[in-house]
Amino acid sequence: MRTVPSPSAVDHAHHQHHDPAIGEPSRRRLALSATLHCLIGCGTGEVVGMVLATALGLSNAASIGLTVTLGFVFGLALGLVPLVRARMPWGEAVRMVLVAEGLSIAAMEATDVLVLTQLPGVMDAHLTHPRLWIGMALGLAAGFVVAYPVNLWLLGRGVRHVH
Repeated sequence: MRTVPSPSAVDHAHHQHHDPAIGEPSRRRLALSATLHCLIGCGTGEVVGMVLATALGLSNAASIGLTVTLGFVFGLALGLVPLVRARMPWGEAVRMVLVAEGLSIAAMEATDVLVLTQLPGVMDAHLTHPRLWIGMALGLAAGFVVAYPVNLWLLGRGVRHVH
């Protein structure tokens, strides 16, 4: 028999913030938390992707594809953890995370790729070269700046949840 969690248990697990009574300072803090969460997932996926791409000798285009894919996978997986722990049905949890996390991850990843491809020498730097890691840090920082207002907007619309 499958147990479906009560709405209050699921609400508590992923802190659904659809309440218009949430003040702007709280909404900004929640957006900051959501964006940091996105940064952790995207950053982890990108680092793993870059290491794998280098080990496999992939082209720059294939490296970007792998790192962006893993950024999404890691970011979405992090979003699923609290929902699965709250025993939300798998399909519902996946749909919620795709909507709530997907736009934020897309904004961060697109910005990161733009920065990485525009900084001279970053895409050709080896894993042992500081230029690669500085470029990745700058790309993720720029992605954070772009994803923050996206998360603020999602929270204001009651779409975004925070872990």
